[in-house]
Amino acid sequence: MKSKLVAGAAALMLMSGVGHAGGMAEPVMEEEPVVEAASSSNAGIVIPLLLLLLIAAAASSSGGGSAQVR
Repeated sequence: MKSKLVAGAAALMLMSGVGHAGGMAEPVMEEEPVVEAASSSNAGIVIPLLLLLLIAAAASSSGGGSAQVR
């Protein structure tokens, strides 16, 4: 009975040694995401205003070419 206990303890020690054989792993540093600052521009407002101005100019200049029939 004592030999079984010694053999079991030896087997347990050998199996547990394999689990710790690798040592500590090197820490993995994660990169922080790069957030670019959004550039503020008035192009979002200027372009639609220019388009509206061109449509208004085209509508006002083409109004006098046709004759009205009553």
